[in-house]
Amino acid sequence: MHADRLTGSLSHHAEGPWWSDTWGGLRWVDMLAGDVLHLDDEGAVARLPTPSPVVACVRPASSGGAVLALEKGFALEDADGSIAALPPLWSEEVRMNEGAVAPDGSFLCGSMAYDQRPGAAAMWRLLPDGTTTRLFGDLTISNGLAFSADGSLAYYVDTPTGRVDLFDWSDEDGLVGRRPFADLGDQEGSPDGLCLDDEGNVWVAMHGGSQVLGLDPRGAVAERVEVDARQVTACTFGGADRSTLFITTSRENLPDGEDPAAGSLFTARPGVRGPEAELLFGG
Repeated sequence: MHADRLTGSLSHHAEGPWWSDTWGGLRWVDMLAGDVLHLDDEGAVARLPTPSPVVACVRPASSGGAVLALEKGFALEDADGSIAALPPLWSEEVRMNEGAVAPDGSFLCGSMAYDQRPGAAAMWRLLPDGTTTRLFGDLTISNGLAFSADGSLAYYVDTPTGRVDLFDWSDEDGLVGRRPFADLGDQEGSPDGLCLDDEGNVWVAMHGGSQVLGLDPRGAVAERVEVDARQVTACTFGGADRSTLFITTSRENLPDGEDPAAGSLFTARPGVRGPEAELLFGG
């Protein structure tokens, strides 16, 4: 299967796509520019600045706004589009990287050090009442995170491990019982962002591999989506029928003129649909 290029090279480091009817389309981030991008139903792209040099992740809120992960903490967007940053959580040279809304309506986001130091990253949790908790540390490049339809499991990537891991989910304790789900060390590229479809398959963006892998519920590679950009960063299902796979790519660390489609948004239709139920911050 081959992905189609939907936009030009709009982003330096595109990440975190998410489709929401609340937004009326797709949002993703140009992470190191601090901007959110929005694709509407007619294919127009708008760039929405945030009050931070980095925006790592954006997800819809039950209030009609959104929750965001900025460089060193979280922010809330009102329904009118205004953004209020919450107090920073650290001062070290570490930034947020990727996250997801959990079944209880809290927002989880993992971090990474700018120099990618092993063990310097952590997983953070923001509750709807504004309380923040550091769930655990000893991570390196905390990346894709997605929950099963019944909310009992979370699929997770810490990129240098070369794996997708599983956690159990507890509203009280968060992510617990980590164990391997799929070892992708023999595949082209490194696992980055991921999403699930409504059949329980896991779709993993392979950074440096020019592809998205479709893993069956046992963790075996069942599908490949070829992408005409090397640094594939993340993917999500969306569209009116939830059957379009949107794929983000990055130009980070690439010389001018190399990999000209990098930074573009791509799409594919792999014959499955994304989950009907959407997790919203605040529940």
